Amino acid sequence: MDTLLSPEGCPWDRQQTHQTLKKYLIEETYEVLDAIDEGDMYKLCEELGDLLLQIVFHTALAERAGKFTMTEVVSGITKKMINRHPHVFGEVTVENAAEVLENWEAIKQKEGQEGELKSLLAGVPRYLPALQRAQKVQSKAAIIGFDWPEAAGAALKVEEEWEEVKSAWEKGDQEELQRELGDFFFAAVNTCRLLKFDAEETLRAAADKFTKRFCFNGEKSTTAGFKVGGDVAFSAG
Repeated sequence: MDTLLSPEGCPWDRQQTHQTLKKYLIEETYEVLDAIDEGDMYKLCEELGDLLLQIVFHTALAERAGKFTMTEVVSGITKKMINRHPHVFGEVTVENAAEVLENWEAIKQKEGQEGELKSLLAGVPRYLPALQRAQKVQSKAAIIGFDWPEAAGAALKVEEEWEEVKSAWEKGDQEELQRELGDFFFAAVNTCRLLKFDAEETLRAAADKFTKRFCFNGEKSTTAGFKVGGDVAFSAG
């Protein structure tokens, strides 16, 4: 990477910034996830290398700007992992993984600048996929008891939100309809979470199922309706 960014290196690489590289970091991350889902270890090894390149690239740019070095990146995460695992590197005793997560969040709240008041949700990235972000903020809020006692309560909220969607739809208020649809999705994610399902993976599986059915049935027909779960989803015309 040092050679690529040198005056004698690659013109494209020398033009890159942290901002221009963001999309590649996201793409490489999802290619790693695809390799994991496919169970292809050879591909996973390759994709992890591509993802590592992005980390090296960002760090090299930061080094040239005098911001931080690779040594600081590695030592920083090492220190963090030691600090957040007192049950391994310290004297704390835990009974199960749930206690580990509770301690982890408590330690995170103490980290940062002295006197800084950190929101429990401050560390949830805004650019996470929407379902994943929703589930993460719900999980963090649940730590302090802001949660339904069981999935049934969340499921009733889904029904309530759907009634509000229908009401906004009937009124023809597009802005309200969008807000209510958002609340409906949020409630559905909450139900998934309390049922111990990952909302992102659940919807991804549904999209995969649709894709397979479409490729098998939909693309073979130009006139018949395409059936999903026994119902006609659309007419191919």
